[in-house]
Parts: sequence; structure tokens; C-alpha cells
Amino acid sequence: MATETEIKLSLSARTASALAKQAMLSNIERRRQLLINTYYDTHDKRLRRERMVVRHRQKGRQWLLTVKTAPMLTAGLAQRSEWEVHSRPGEFDFSHLDGSVRELLESLRESLQPAFTTHFMRHTWLLEPRAGVRIELALDRGWIEARGQRQTIREIELELLDGTVSDLFAVAAELQASLPLHPAASSKAERAYRLLDDLPLTAVKALPVPTDAAMSSIEAFRLIALSCLNHLQYNEAGVCQSDEPEFVHQARVAIRRLRSAMRLWQSRLPENFVTRFDPLWQELANKLGETRNWDVFIAETLPALADALPGRVEVERLSSHALRRCANSRQASRSALKSVAYSRLLIDFSAATQALPDDAAGSLAHFVPRCLNKRARRVQERAAAALGTDDDAARHRLRVAFKQLRYAVEFFTPILAGPLLANYHQSASDLQDLLGRLNDLAVASQLAADAPTAGQGQGIADWLAAQTDSLLPEFAKRLNDFQQQPVPWKAG
Repeated sequence: MATETEIKLSLSARTASALAKQAMLSNIERRRQLLINTYYDTHDKRLRRERMVVRHRQKGRQWLLTVKTAPMLTAGLAQRSEWEVHSRPGEFDFSHLDGSVRELLESLRESLQPAFTTHFMRHTWLLEPRAGVRIELALDRGWIEARGQRQTIREIELELLDGTVSDLFAVAAELQASLPLHPAASSKAERAYRLLDDLPLTAVKALPVPTDAAMSSIEAFRLIALSCLNHLQYNEAGVCQSDEPEFVHQARVAIRRLRSAMRLWQSRLPENFVTRFDPLWQELANKLGETRNWDVFIAETLPALADALPGRVEVERLSSHALRRCANSRQASRSALKSVAYSRLLIDFSAATQALPDDAAGSLAHFVPRCLNKRARRVQERAAAALGTDDDAARHRLRVAFKQLRYAVEFFTPILAGPLLANYHQSASDLQDLLGRLNDLAVASQLAADAPTAGQGQGIADWLAAQTDSLLPEFAKRLNDFQQQPVPWKAG
């Protein structure tokens, strides 16, 4: 078994044509090879569920049987186990595999059938940026074929042959300095399965993070931060190609979770890590946030206003204004995710996260209670300021503190698992939902006040204020319920 470590980068046709002219490739021999691959799975796609790949590759007159694990890409980086042997098409010899992988594939051998193919021309260069480092740069251009349909392949793979992951990211960053390259969000096989199943784009929510009490705190941070990047990147295409609001919402949630994690670990991260990256993530979040505000305003506030104030011209004018502003802000969100700056941020942040020094200050189990106690105290302080007041800003500050606490609890759920967790989490969810509704009303009031028709819209302002007032008793009740919940961690 070998461990394959590579970074995948997508690029335009124009950039692909310009690649060979890059200075780092001058005086390096280029090799060219046609690769035809047939991927196999069972009728019910068992291998896909197990996140494994089995394929036959035709490489000239040579045939290779390859088995890989198939982890999600993070900023284009994949690290996976790989087994490869000479073979003949249609033959499956799994005798060289390890343990459970061999056992699974042996049990499925008779059920394996062709699922899809890839066909591409590969141009390769062997890079040796410093002594002891070898990296293969491969440019692949061709297509995926599944269900009689084709999808273009055009990507760079940087495979680490000798050296460190930091060396691999350094080459990716050097290429990005002169070429618009974007870290791939999915592998060829993942894209092929989507084509095979004819799946529409759907928004992806955050997946549970498998933290463990025996991890060091930095190991846990790395796992959480990279899972947030996955969450963000799995919603990129939807933000750029769809008007469905949930894509923007989930991309925003991913960044919010990432920034919360950076604050949780700030005392254990290198001094310049948060100061360097947090403003960049905040800038991106703000662009997505404007789109999200208009999406909520159009989907939830305007229909309620139209019902409450039927036939009012100021509501119609506000609606037209909102639709224009939403379209403009959505275009700005798309431009942000298509920008060179965003592509570089993904690589730079992922490289810096991978390179974080190991934490010698004890296990995650020691870090969790201190961290959660601090967040819980902040919620209590801000709750006292937000209760019994008409201050939208105070409730917003409570909402921010509460989100940071809730995200921390979710990050550490595998460690906190116990009888108290379900009630605590449900109470937290109920309170956060209500804080979200109050915040949406506060934002709606500001958006309406800033609209060109604001001077004609006192009825709108009064209605929004009344909606807020109607929720305050429930807010007090849910906050009290949450404060009565025993914490699902040792609070000492």
C-alpha cells in the first residue's frame, strides 16, 4: 500500500494552454500519455458509500488495477491509501490489499460492474524545487463519460513523490501567483457519480466532525477548520450557478463556523494566524451576508408585508427595490467566489493550517471545559444586557456569543455525548432560531429604512416594530429555559 498525497486545481482552457510556458517548467522534459479508465461499482453503489474507488486503467499497452480510498478534498488536497498492480481488463485480484479493504472487495467481486469511464490526455513534468523534494505536475484534459453523457476534465494534479505537504502547497502557491487556478472541490470520480445519477445541485450542510478526546487541541482545530473548508467548497458551485438562497446561506454558515473555531483556539494558534486570516474570511462573509439579508427579506418579510398592508404602493416599490438589490448582491457574491483572491485564500489558509505546530499542552479533553466555560460566561453576560431592553444591538451581540457557544458544543459533541446533551442542544436550537428571527426583523427594518421609498413607509416601519415586540415575551421565556439547562460538560 502507498499513501497518495496530491492537490487538484481546476483551470480554464486558456490557462491550460498557457501552463507549459511557465518559468518553473522551463528546461523540464514533458511527457504525454493517453489514459483511459473504467471505474467499477455494485448496482447499489456500495463502493461509493464506502468511499472507495476500483478502476482499470489503460496506459498504452499496459493495464493497471487501482484501488483507492476516497476522502473528501480540502482546498484541493487529497491524502488517501492506494494499491496498484498490473492486471488485465475485467480481472480483479485483490490478494495484495490490506485487511478490511481486501475483505470487503473480495465479498463484492462478483457484483462489480462498469459504472463510468474517464478518457484524458495527461501531460506530466517532474519538479524538484529543492534537494529531497520531487513533485509530479500533471495536466489532464479530456472527459468523463457516464449514462451516455460527457463532462469536461481540465485540471492539474500535483502529486507529492518525496518531501512534505508544505512543499506541495508551496508549488501550488507559486503556480497561483501567475495563473488563475482554483482548488478543486471534488474528484473525477465524485463528479462522475453526479453525472451518472443525474443529480441536481443541492446545498450541503455541515457534517459532524469526528473529534476525539485523545487528540491534541491543534489536531482537533485542524480537523474542524478543514471540515469548514469542505462545507464551504461543496456550496461554491451552487452560489455561482443557482439563485437558490440556501447555497449562500450554507456558504455563510461554513465561514461563520470557521471564524468561530479560530476564536476558540486563538490562544493556542501562532500569533499572526488569526490576525492574518480572520479579516479575509470576514470580508468574504460580508459579501455573502448582504445577499443572504436580501434573500431572507424577499422570501419572508415581503410576503408578510404584502398580506399585512395589501395594495400599498410603498410595499410594491420596496419589493422592486429589494429584487434589484438582491440581484446585484448575488452577482457580487458570485464574483467573490470566482476571484483569484478567494482561490489563493483557500490554498494559503489550508497550507497554514496543515503546517500548524503540534500542541504539547495536553489533550483536547483538557481544552474543552475551559473553552466552553468561557463561551458560556459570555452568553450569560450578554443575556443580562439583552433582557428587558429594546436594543437590537444588544440582542445581536447575544446572538453572536450564543452562536460561538453552540458551534463549540457541536465541534465537541463526540466528546460531550451523554444524557444532558440532547436537551441542551434542543434548547440551544430553539433559542437560536428565535434570535435569528429577531435579527431578521432588525435587518429588515434597516433595509426598509435605507430604501429610496423610506419616507413613504411609516406603515412598514410600524409593522416591523410590532413583529419584534410580539416576539420579545417568547424570547425571554426561551432564554430562561436555556439558562436552566445543566451544561453537558464538566463545568468546574
